[in-house]
Amino acid sequence: MDKKELVTALNLVVKEKGIDKEIIYEAIEASLLTACKKNYGPSQNARVEVNRETGDIKVFASKEVVEEVYDSALEVSLEEAREISPSYEIGDFVEFEVTPKNFDRISAQTAKQVFVQKFREAEREKLYNEYIVKEKDIDTAIVQRTERRSVIVSLGKMEAMLPFREQIPGEEYRFNDRIKVYILEVRQTPKGPQINVSRTHYELVKRLFELEVPEIYDGTVEIKSIAREAGSRTKMAVYSKNPEVDPVGACVGHNGSRVNVIVEELKGEKIDIINWSEDPGEFIRAALNPAKVIAVAIEDTETEKLAKVVVADNQLSLAIGREGQNVRLAAKLTGRKIDIKSEAQARATNFIDFTAVDGEEAPYESDEFSDDYDDYDDDYDDYDENEEYDDYEDSGDYDDGDYDDKYDGEYEDDSEEYYEDDSEEELDTED
Repeated sequence: MDKKELVTALNLVVKEKGIDKEIIYEAIEASLLTACKKNYGPSQNARVEVNRETGDIKVFASKEVVEEVYDSALEVSLEEAREISPSYEIGDFVEFEVTPKNFDRISAQTAKQVFVQKFREAEREKLYNEYIVKEKDIDTAIVQRTERRSVIVSLGKMEAMLPFREQIPGEEYRFNDRIKVYILEVRQTPKGPQINVSRTHYELVKRLFELEVPEIYDGTVEIKSIAREAGSRTKMAVYSKNPEVDPVGACVGHNGSRVNVIVEELKGEKIDIINWSEDPGEFIRAALNPAKVIAVAIEDTETEKLAKVVVADNQLSLAIGREGQNVRLAAKLTGRKIDIKSEAQARATNFIDFTAVDGEEAPYESDEFSDDYDDYDDDYDDYDENEEYDDYEDSGDYDDGDYDDKYDGEYEDDSEEYYEDDSEEELDTED
């Protein structure tokens, strides 16, 4: 590569790739200085200069002006310095061109190596800067191939990895399928940027609603909290400061047009949209839909937020949901532990104070209640034997171990930040 080729190649890269040519020139100069010291002996005051216009390469040595010269490689006498300029004094430094005669061959080889290396580094840096701004956001990906249990997708100029743990259970990924993904992480590595994406993250649902619902995008409707079990069900609480805007209706759309687009993107995942309320009792009632709640007692302590919930006898299974999913999602959505019992069991165990619930109604007839409860107790024994709800009564804790392990504790950490009671803060939108 001669001088003209070097300048032409650099200008072409700058024009087509948008890489700063000054970075490459500086790298070439640094590499040439190293080559100069290696081939012609070390010199602490050497400097290499590449002309940005012509590509000419020169080597300069800086020498200190002294009264008596002991090392001619580093020092120059005052008399010799004043031959160059009368203004030099003792202690000044004078630069002399010391370009070796056969330095062009060495410089050409070095420049080519540095050019290739820096081109790759600059290209990687440019790609990293382009995609790091998309971190914690969604993008459209095209399925390329499967490697072991991971799926490789294309995000345009870059490929990204969809790990098995971030795939929606049961979802199939075929070549050239277009899917929406949440960009979890963009990392710079020696081999270039590495991108990990997710289809299971709860923020994917939030971003999809921002795309489909203008009222969410412009801030009229706020998504207060989301609880998700990917591939199965999502609960989302929404709120609008504008009393003329129905937040749930805005998200659902005319005849479900808006929410159906998102359900289709998530391959049929059910989405429950409820009104967020500043009143924790009302919020929990809504979160346990479709079950009808009779009473809610808030019993917060210094260490945890707890709610005791009573539902009608025939609503207990509905409130709990299949494998405890409904109450588990409600607990994540509200940021509270929920202890739930049927009315019969609650009255028998003084679970909560029913004074406010009963009001002017006639008190429970003890004999009638006893007969009813005997029948209920038989049913409850059968219920306990069902593996889907094993240890439900004893545990009182609706956190799903598999779900939490999948997110490596991320969801629980997020819930403390996002789902604090009476908080007006929106979900995290950083990146």
